Amino acid sequence: MGLLSSRQHMGAAALILAASTILSRLMGLIRDKVISWQFGAGGEADMYFAAFVVPDIINYLLAGGFMSITIIPLLSRRFQEDEADAWRFFSCVFCWTLTASLLLTGAGILAAGPLARLVAPGFSPEQWQRLAFFMRIILPAQIFFLCGACLTALLYLRRQFSVPALAPLIYNGCIIAGGLLLPLLGTGTQSGYGMTGYCVGVTIGAALGTFALPLRVAAGGGLHLRMVWRHRLMGRFLLTALPLMLGQTVIMLDEQFLRVFGSLAGDGAVSLLNYARRIAQVPVGLMGQAAAVASYPFLVSLLTQGDTERFDQTLRSALRAGLGLIIPCALWMMASAWPILGVIFQGGRFGATETLAAVPLTQIMLASAPLWIVYMVLVRAYYAHGDTLTPAVTGTIMTLACLPLYYYWAVPLGAWAIAALSGASVSLYVLWLVGIWVRRHGGGAFAGLCGLGLRALACSLPGAGAAWRLSRYCLEHLTLPPILAACVTLAVSGLTFALLFLPLVRWLAPSLLEPVLRRLRR
Repeated sequence: MGLLSSRQHMGAAALILAASTILSRLMGLIRDKVISWQFGAGGEADMYFAAFVVPDIINYLLAGGFMSITIIPLLSRRFQEDEADAWRFFSCVFCWTLTASLLLTGAGILAAGPLARLVAPGFSPEQWQRLAFFMRIILPAQIFFLCGACLTALLYLRRQFSVPALAPLIYNGCIIAGGLLLPLLGTGTQSGYGMTGYCVGVTIGAALGTFALPLRVAAGGGLHLRMVWRHRLMGRFLLTALPLMLGQTVIMLDEQFLRVFGSLAGDGAVSLLNYARRIAQVPVGLMGQAAAVASYPFLVSLLTQGDTERFDQTLRSALRAGLGLIIPCALWMMASAWPILGVIFQGGRFGATETLAAVPLTQIMLASAPLWIVYMVLVRAYYAHGDTLTPAVTGTIMTLACLPLYYYWAVPLGAWAIAALSGASVSLYVLWLVGIWVRRHGGGAFAGLCGLGLRALACSLPGAGAAWRLSRYCLEHLTLPPILAACVTLAVSGLTFALLFLPLVRWLAPSLLEPVLRRLRR
């Protein structure tokens, strides 16, 4: 099969990735449910979540999350011009990625002790020791993530979205299996294993899901990988990737800031902020990630053809579809934060007190969800133009401006202020990027977007207000068991929101539902 012979429509690609995202988010919530049930908020759970700070930063430093963005445009042109040379270029990128990931991971393992003190300054010496142990187990996963990112970029170029869509499912499945199975070798969760099994599952899941599976599929499709250390396109590749490597933006470091500064806000703050962020990112992932990832190869193709009009249309369609869905969803989730958290997390060592403590954090983070959607789509439009510098520089400036605010303002006020600063910094950064785009490329991609957002808000507010009142009433008056009360409240609030929202949206903003209805008709 030739490299470019597999053609999938953008809508089909988005559908595949959307299905994967839904299942992945569901498994991620199941994983966090198991963790919260066993360990609650604080202690072992805090250390587990903090153990990802250094591995994630290594991934950012090598632009692992953006590998497909940096390599696809260059690799696409080379395959069209000279397939043999394209394989040499791919091999060169893969060899250097493997080498760099091995070196950085090895350094992280050796320096895990000092790094634990740096990333969690609020922990105790005993917690630092345990955190360093977790980090040493998780760090090797980055080798598989980074090398697998190269292979995934190749599959995206082939329009093979199904295999990358399976990777997060395998990854989360291995984490859950590791956490549940390893303690069985001892005498249960009190045998000293703690969260060690979850850490082992991270590395196994990365090895199987993000590396072994893409490698096998790529090899079956004619992968030609060899030892190559020099190629004339490496300079252009590094110039494209360097801003992503050096530019540590507020988007990339948002989760890490919650962990680092959360460790200074008291026991349990890291876990509560993590659980709240998981909930807030669910609608973002479902409605933004799939469309953004699937649209990128098509945006690149349109620019390569010089079709700027269709480029703006594609970008506008992705933004409208994402915003039209995320606004009502985020408002309903803000109104129903208590029953959502009750259903997903409450139980075991995660009690009613922890649930109520996580509610305002979740609501604060959900407020910025629409701008997360804008970022996920817009940043790929920048990258399609070959501009990785603008998002990196503006994001780094915003990061530097926020650091003293986190330490001197948010930490003394507690977890809610850390969550609020997280949402505010992301929102300001995205609005800055929108302003730069309009100045350079015009406002065609954003035509009618503000009006659409206001109509979505107007249609959603009555339902969200009613759902909030019902949630408060049920919280105060229902005498059912906690999980049953949360389920009943969630069902009633969801039904109430739908009954008020759907007639209004059909009357005031029928275009909001059109993408969904069109997809269903197909």
